[in-house]
Amino acid sequence: MTRRSIALATAAGCAAIFAAVGYAPRLRAQQAPPLPVHQVPDSKSGGTVVMLCDGKTSVEVKGLKPGESMPHAQAVEVARQLMGQWQREHPNEKWEMAQQEHQTDQSSQPPPAASAASGTDATGKASAAKPQSKGTQQGDTYASFTDRDYKVWKSETDNFVEQGNQLFHDGAALGGTIGVSCDMCHPNAANTHPETYPKYQVQLQRVALLRDMIDWCIENPLKGNALDPNDTRLRALEAYILAQRKGVALDYGKH
Repeated sequence: MTRRSIALATAAGCAAIFAAVGYAPRLRAQQAPPLPVHQVPDSKSGGTVVMLCDGKTSVEVKGLKPGESMPHAQAVEVARQLMGQWQREHPNEKWEMAQQEHQTDQSSQPPPAASAASGTDATGKASAAKPQSKGTQQGDTYASFTDRDYKVWKSETDNFVEQGNQLFHDGAALGGTIGVSCDMCHPNAANTHPETYPKYQVQLQRVALLRDMIDWCIENPLKGNALDPNDTRLRALEAYILAQRKGVALDYGKH
């Protein structure tokens, strides 16, 4: 039997096994269907209607024409009006306006660097000290970490998280068109709960990953365009949101 015939026979055997146990190998990637988009109420005075991610709470910004962006202060006020309206309509529900680890607004401050001497992380919590590797091989190609390696990796990661921090506070940098930024409803990434993904998301009508929800929010509350999965901005945002929940146990599917 030739190598080619052996390979074909092996592949056929694997396919038969998968079929027998009820699993079908996915031979090629399939494009996901377009995400649902909320139907925003028509403008009553020629302005722009801005809607929260619940698909119900909205406010019209009078005088804001299509293609125009609000000044930062006005956008903040609009976000406050929306959140105030939502809270009045949901008096028994609590919306977290800050993460437990971040009780004050840090929008202008980069995340604090971890201290190697004190053994604390970016949230100030004690963290386990990493072993001081001497750079010797310890069984595989990933075991020879040196002190310099850890410093480089940490610096690169912190810088990437900081890029996400800046983007989270800058709607225009994400392609938003009305001046709204992520932090206006989610200060310091509050109420994003990345540890609960994947989970069924009602707005998307399917099981969503964190990046799916980020894209949905850019398309809807920010009125921008979804980012490519490999877009550095999307990846940095995801990194920043996850970094804000350091130490929180993963609990996928939780609502």
